[in-house]
This record gives sequence, C-alpha cells and structure tokens, in this order.
Amino acid sequence: MTDTDLTQEAVAAFWQIRNDQVGRLDDGGAAGGAARAAKHLNAIRDLVSQLFLDEGLPVESVVNEPYLPGYYRPRKRWDLLIKHKGLMVAAIEFKSQVGSVGKNLSNRFEEALGSSTDTRAAQTENTAFGELPPWLGYVFVLREDEETEAKRGRLTAQYPIDPVWQGQSYNERYQTMIGRFIEKEVYQAGWFITTKVDDKGQVVYSEPLATASGNAFRAAVRGRVEYVKAVLGEN
Repeated sequence: MTDTDLTQEAVAAFWQIRNDQVGRLDDGGAAGGAARAAKHLNAIRDLVSQLFLDEGLPVESVVNEPYLPGYYRPRKRWDLLIKHKGLMVAAIEFKSQVGSVGKNLSNRFEEALGSSTDTRAAQTENTAFGELPPWLGYVFVLREDEETEAKRGRLTAQYPIDPVWQGQSYNERYQTMIGRFIEKEVYQAGWFITTKVDDKGQVVYSEPLATASGNAFRAAVRGRVEYVKAVLGEN
C-alpha cells in the first residue's frame, strides 16, 4: 500500500469517527463535543507513529498522550511521544478544525506557540529532556468549506500588519502559520492536511503546503531517527 493510500485511509477514518461521534451527541455536535473527544484523529496519530516504527524503532517507543514537563507551567499533555532508550525522539501535537474557523484560529495559534515555547524553555532552563533538545512536530487537519476558502477583507491594527496576511483565506492563514513555525524551528516538522467530502460523497484530501506535506514530514522523521541512532551508536 502506498503512502497516499495510507493517508487516504487515515483521513477517511477521521471523517467516519467524527461523524459517528456527532451522531451520538444530543446537539449534533453544535457545542463541539466531537472535537473534544479527539478520537477522530487517532488514525492519523497511528499513521505517524508507524513512520517511526518503519525507521526501526521498537513498538514500546510509542507513548500516547504523555505528560511532558514545562517551564511556565508544571506539565503539558502532548498527543504523542516517541522515546528510545531514554532519549526523546519526538513529541507531536495533532489538531483539527471543522467549522467555526474564524472564531478558533487564534486559539489554535496560541495553543501551538505556547506548547512549543513552554517545552523549549523547559529544556533551555532545566535541561528537562537530557542531552538532546526536543524535536517537535505539528499535524493539522482542516476541513475545506466556503468559510476556509473565502478571501478575507483588509486587516487593520494600531501598527502596520505584515502585508502577507492581507486578503488571505483562513486556509492560507493556516499555511502561513505552519510554514513559519517550520521556517523558524518553532516546530521541526509539520503536516498540514485539508479535506472535504465531495459532491459524490467521497472523502478527498490535499496537502497544499510543500514544507508541511506528508513526504516532507516523513523525510524529517527519517532524519531525526537517524540522528538519534547515531547519538546512541546504533548506526
């Protein structure tokens, strides 16, 4: 099975599980209960875990929903930790947005930036993770709809706004955010997936950001595992 097939299966599971969760809620998901349940991202999380196993790490290196130490707060629960012989190989966050994007985009940004900043401070101030600095990944799934694709009006503030943001759709804003996270090494790797159910009822997905595509993410994982193995003398 190709990487594309595996991603298609994981994205289809995202929709199936989320729809099942919504169907079980009294309000049909209006209050965001399906998103809070988070199990709709499990198939994508498992696919990412498998990337590390494919590079030769043992199954026991995968830890789901671990607590990691912070600096500005005592601890933070991440979605996935890969740990090998005591070394942190990777810590990865998985987030999604299905509807109400305009209301929640800033929250997603603040969560992502805060998680990385706190974890890195724990390392620089307390050497919380030992000799290797944290390697952080960010995986985001966005439902494409009219709200995410519409071009937005001109933004204003008390001081000049970076022109790149002007006129961008919410989809494009997420791309800029994640692209800059990677460029500035806020996160060492990202995977940005957009998805929708088309007119024929088929689940489709795309990876519009080249620096946060599935292939780019896999390459980053491969490099990190090779580095950790070299440190341990396993290469």
